[in-house]
Amino acid sequence: MQTPPPQTIADLLLRAAQHHPDSGIRYCLGGAAAEFQDQSHPELLDDARRVLTGLRAQGLRPHDKVVLILERPQEFLTAFWAAVLGGCVPCPMAPLRADPERWAAQLTHVNTLLDNPLVVTSESLAADLPPVAGLDVVPLERLYCAKPAIPYTAAPEDTAVLVLTSGSTGNSKAVMLSHTNLVASMAGKNGHHRLTAADTTLNWVSFDHVAALLECHLLPLSTGSRQLHVEPPVVIGEPLEFLRLASRHGVTMTFTPNFLLGMLNSSADRLTEAGEELDLTRLRHIISGGEAVVCATGETFLDRYAPHGLARNALWPAFGMTETCAGSVYSRAAFPDIDRGKEFAGLGTPVEGLRIRIADPADRELPAGEVGELQLIGPMITRGYYRNARATAMAFTADGWFRSGDLGRIDGGRLALVGRCKDSIIINGVNYFSHELETALEQLDGVTDSYLAAFPVRPAGNDTEQLVIAFHADAPADDPAALHRVLTAVRSSVVMHWGIRPSLLLPLAKDAFPKSSLGKIQRSLMRRRLESGAYDTDMSRVADLTLRMLGGYTAPVGRTEETLAEIYAEMFDTDATTISATANFFDLGGTSLDILRLRSKVAQRFGVSGLEIVTVLTAPTVRALAAWIGEQTGADGRSSTAERQYDPIVPMQTSGTKTPLFCVHPGVGEVLVFVNLAKYFVGDRPFYALRARGFNDGEKPHATFEQMVDSYVAAIRGRQPHGPYAVAGYSYGGVVAFEIAKALESQGERVDFVGSFNLPPHIKYRMEELDFVETATSLAFFLALIDKKQSLELPGKLRALPEEEQLERIMALASPERLAELDLGIVEFGAWADLADRLTALGRTYEPGGSVESVKVFHATPLRGSREDWLHNELRRWDQYTRSPNRYIEVPGEHYTLMNPRHVATFQAILRRELDLALGEADRASAARTAAAEGTAGRGETS
Repeated sequence: MQTPPPQTIADLLLRAAQHHPDSGIRYCLGGAAAEFQDQSHPELLDDARRVLTGLRAQGLRPHDKVVLILERPQEFLTAFWAAVLGGCVPCPMAPLRADPERWAAQLTHVNTLLDNPLVVTSESLAADLPPVAGLDVVPLERLYCAKPAIPYTAAPEDTAVLVLTSGSTGNSKAVMLSHTNLVASMAGKNGHHRLTAADTTLNWVSFDHVAALLECHLLPLSTGSRQLHVEPPVVIGEPLEFLRLASRHGVTMTFTPNFLLGMLNSSADRLTEAGEELDLTRLRHIISGGEAVVCATGETFLDRYAPHGLARNALWPAFGMTETCAGSVYSRAAFPDIDRGKEFAGLGTPVEGLRIRIADPADRELPAGEVGELQLIGPMITRGYYRNARATAMAFTADGWFRSGDLGRIDGGRLALVGRCKDSIIINGVNYFSHELETALEQLDGVTDSYLAAFPVRPAGNDTEQLVIAFHADAPADDPAALHRVLTAVRSSVVMHWGIRPSLLLPLAKDAFPKSSLGKIQRSLMRRRLESGAYDTDMSRVADLTLRMLGGYTAPVGRTEETLAEIYAEMFDTDATTISATANFFDLGGTSLDILRLRSKVAQRFGVSGLEIVTVLTAPTVRALAAWIGEQTGADGRSSTAERQYDPIVPMQTSGTKTPLFCVHPGVGEVLVFVNLAKYFVGDRPFYALRARGFNDGEKPHATFEQMVDSYVAAIRGRQPHGPYAVAGYSYGGVVAFEIAKALESQGERVDFVGSFNLPPHIKYRMEELDFVETATSLAFFLALIDKKQSLELPGKLRALPEEEQLERIMALASPERLAELDLGIVEFGAWADLADRLTALGRTYEPGGSVESVKVFHATPLRGSREDWLHNELRRWDQYTRSPNRYIEVPGEHYTLMNPRHVATFQAILRRELDLALGEADRASAARTAAAEGTAGRGETS
């Protein structure tokens, strides 16, 4: 008797459990060498039914919405199926740990859009959720019940899942995918894939991406295939693990965007050098979607890994969208031969049941070979967006075809895309929307409103699109330093907000921005002008300015400098021949995260480990870092152990003619928190940070608070012998800055700026709350070794244990990848925790006294309590220790986030304005002295 076709996706799981009980899902706990856990189809069904019991106990009923914020594949799939089996509608959502405000906006929007859905997350993520009014949250761990629930029978036309579109400002649309859509899609996909129960699939993409859920889970589930799932950082952190996993587990089908192929091409030599062999003979096809496949990249990938058994036709370029149930057009076993001589691969033919057409602006079908908008119709196409009638109406033509927003043509029945109608940019498979980038960047000082455009380019042969930011700079024509500051601020803001580096920044005149009659900038026209060479002069001007501001070009000398120049060029996507020996890592665009990448590359190329953050801060140029590497490695290859003399001053940024700013470290003693802030001071005023004593081998921490202050004062005067001075401190550092200012005044010097970043003068009570275990867990949270929930719970659990065991327990919770990034072992972490604890102890002895002229108090949301109470009852105590009125300046964010990527651009603008107000007279005098010195030097050269 023939089994009737499935009506809902619940049928897919029920049938897999019945007909393929020995197959299921393998969860990898790391790379190919790591352990894994297997979960059979019946076990997945049983776990989901037990969680469904818990969901029903929460009051959930069929058609209710369930938002899933779960990072681990096993947690996500169990919760997903519990919702589906209950007739509820799951909605996957990615956590945005690094950006609490954006996360809060997205959660608020989704909570409203989906009518106050239940949010299912993990206990650790629940502690990190930003506060959102009315949010109904339950940890998955509390939903498991002993008794499995009986599934609900959904109707085929019911919505099975809601998938959020990209939207970083809290305006995501929710795509409705019905059971009918998904079942039809699985049948259509497998007409091309032809998976069977003998296949094994691999997924490394997070489940908020539709390809992970549909292409790499529902599809293999529908065929009884074994699935392999690994968390994204495993592959992103080491691309070769993608192929190592495929080799070890006999993977036959997987998915990846084009950018990973480019990363694998760059990594292939490491396999050869290590003599590592892979077995890719079973890897029948790799679906590549999410962004265009560059023919050269794809063909190189196939060639590089052919010696490991990869089939010549294993790469399948594909097209799909959330609205089309992911992959819906495939170039099956045709690449690269069918695309010979093209820049981008064709996308092949549609799956069974799907029809495609190319239409003109009036939605009339165009003949083969002509370019127009790609439109699609079929049973796998969404019926629209949840509670968004306007967006739904705009997405479909009058005769029912879905508008993809992509420009393409059809030749011989095969689809090729040539561009987009929509204003979006796809970089490494991720959509970025131009208007969102532009809205954020227009907030920067020096960027003129309504004269900013973000658009993509793809130079020939590139693995992914690249970002261009064109803007009009509000800077005097005769002040190149001011323009350079704006360039730096724009670049840094893009990197810190979105983690991508613009390939080109174009400061243009206002009349260079073509606008429609409604005032909208025509980005596509600007792109065409760029590609035609219309902006070549502007590009040369920027390159010349950048070279001048970086100190000109000095050729690297010797293999070490040349190799470092190559590393810098790789990291900042530029030509190695343009990297000067005097090129500064941070002036080139390096961020605090890039320091970790630099450490890894130095270890790979030179075999030198232990490159500390402070080393990059104090030796950021190619030449200085090469000298450090030379010190570490003698002729016999052994590391040098030369002891470094303590100097609290860390030059974060040394250009500019204005009065320098000296910033004191927070309670952890380290100055990494200032890296992103200092970048905005390029060409404006020097920015120096003060780092605690005790980080270097054999270096003893300061014994008293007074000794620490005296040490910092001497270092400041060594760098700047006379005032006026500007000093500030973050958190704990605020009272240290206050004491430094008092000491300088007692020596007869002027201090025109004293800043406290969110801390009152009385710190003793807070320091008395912190014992060793509190300090160690706070440090671990600061370093992202543990999450917020763990940082709150661990002190109580660990306090009774010996300190050594406390450290061991904390370190055991950290991911090996994060520890490797930081090059941090238990000895190093223990020493840092001890140093932080000693700083805390010094704070317990501190009592404020005396006065300075005034303090600028920058206040953010406090660690606890309301902002209003914090300001009026704590921070305003500074009034007791100043001779003139203080300024209390509100800044965005919370105590720990006011200088994070989300807020630093706003914070720096506020801080720099306050510095300019306080130091106007001193800055003018400093600039005059610099100009006079340069004039004297110039006359000396010509005489």
